Amino acid sequence: MRAVRAVIDTNVFVSGIFFSGPPAKILSAWHEGYIKLSVTEEIIEEYRRVLEELVVKLGAVNIGSILEAVLIEAELVPSLSLKKPVCEDPDDDKFLACAISSQSKYIISGDKHLLKIGQFFNVKIVTPRYFLDNLLS
Repeated sequence: MRAVRAVIDTNVFVSGIFFSGPPAKILSAWHEGYIKLSVTEEIIEEYRRVLEELVVKLGAVNIGSILEAVLIEAELVPSLSLKKPVCEDPDDDKFLACAISSQSKYIISGDKHLLKIGQFFNVKIVTPRYFLDNLLS
């Protein structure tokens, strides 16, 4: 099976680290090479910030090794600026821009603002459950 190029939004990425369920299975699929993760500097910074906040609340996780894995294994792509805001939450546009820049086929998200868009150019925005059931099975 060829790796599926995808962008994983912050809530799925962080949930996969701290909890079991579909987000954890998504991260496992990434580690096993079934997903080619694409990120930008802005996405990595958001991963870092949210992980740091949650470590304080939920306990010890080695953020350094997680972010190092992202830096080593993920494809770092240049940030694009969208001509105009697309998402109701403009902060989420970085995931759309990353998907376009990396030519990813999917954004895996649990964010209602992103999911509401459904598709942006050739990028489908899907839930972790949908991705697992329909694209990795």
